[in-house]
Amino acid sequence: MTYETLDTAAALLPAEAIDAIERAATSAHRHDDLFSDRAANIRQSAVRDVFDISMRPGLVSLAGGSPYLQSLPLDRLAATAAAIIADEGLTALQYGGGQGMEELRTQICDVMAAEGILDAIPQNVVITAGSQSAQDVATKVFCNPGDVVLVENPTYVGALNTFEAYQVQVETVEMDGDGLVPELLEDKIAALQAAGKNIKFLYTIPSFNNPSGITLAKERRQRIVEICRDSNILVLEDNPYGLLKFDGEPLEPLRASNPGDVIYMGSFSKIFAPGLRIGWALVPEHLQRRYYLASESVTLCPPTLNQMLVSAYLREYDWKGQIATYRGLYAQRCRAMLDALDEHMPDGTSWTTPEGGFFVWVTLPEGVDTYPLLQKAIDAGVVFIPGAAFTPSDEPSNKLRLAFSAVPPEAIAEGVRRLAPVLREAIAAL
Repeated sequence: MTYETLDTAAALLPAEAIDAIERAATSAHRHDDLFSDRAANIRQSAVRDVFDISMRPGLVSLAGGSPYLQSLPLDRLAATAAAIIADEGLTALQYGGGQGMEELRTQICDVMAAEGILDAIPQNVVITAGSQSAQDVATKVFCNPGDVVLVENPTYVGALNTFEAYQVQVETVEMDGDGLVPELLEDKIAALQAAGKNIKFLYTIPSFNNPSGITLAKERRQRIVEICRDSNILVLEDNPYGLLKFDGEPLEPLRASNPGDVIYMGSFSKIFAPGLRIGWALVPEHLQRRYYLASESVTLCPPTLNQMLVSAYLREYDWKGQIATYRGLYAQRCRAMLDALDEHMPDGTSWTTPEGGFFVWVTLPEGVDTYPLLQKAIDAGVVFIPGAAFTPSDEPSNKLRLAFSAVPPEAIAEGVRRLAPVLREAIAAL
């Protein structure tokens, strides 16, 4: 049987996955003294050798959180892109406005309406190079070195890298099966304020958190915003997976009822194509100008051709039908992973049951460090992301992330089957 393989170091391991694995280890080298304080604050690693090994054919990747692009109408999209260049090439290949094209910003308001945000206007939308750039701009605008950013534990590796680059203090708030725990958020804020810390924002992925797959419960959502509002803390809501709820009924974003307190970040990376690098921020009106100017200073202007292709896709294609296709694919693959975990995982392990998104979060018994298991898993023919990548802590982690989005069900089952003995051996060695 043929499985998804890693024919090159980058195949099925996008930058986000490479970022995550690299965060899970640290090493020093002779150029350390050359780093600026800002750059030196980002953890460096020497796990590039992992990818030399990972190039072997037949390796099942459960590491990369990539959409399944094979379901897109690629031939038709190619014709659309060619037509844009042929008919509007002088615009498509030229500089554009720093805030992004008005047509696309208007269409993005329609996309957000499908998520439950009904009051967005194009003037408050800033087009960014994916939501990663939106995080970067927010941190640049609001954070001085030493300021505090609150995050869920665990959280997105790219956000951690961004925050650390700006020399902020990242503080975690624990989750349970219903997401961020309001009482723990209150306690953390109180303790930090008592210590004289300046908390700027809470960064949260409320729907199908990356890496855990956990969703913030509906009854907690407004309470989280109110806790932050009471302490004059912004909420930075990252919602790239919101429309990918398997049952087709997205939970209302935090931004929906809180236009003045939430910066909402969206992306076409998960609902269309990540290679276009088009995302956006919906910014409270009183913050929009400084946010937009900071974004313009980073990218000058978002890529016009890519914006025009996304705009044509939203205008001429059944984008909602494509999202429904994605939901069905990912629901099937998630079920395949959960079934394989039920069948193969050793005693003492547990895992989340996501309602959407791309990821399952596996917990091993205390005392198991999943990072050293990565090499053993590669030797067994499967690759995952160690849990240490998704926290600012330097402590070992007994967690790991498995991604199901880009892998066919039969390959998922095989990957989990290969992984199980590695975990069983580690547990037995405790």
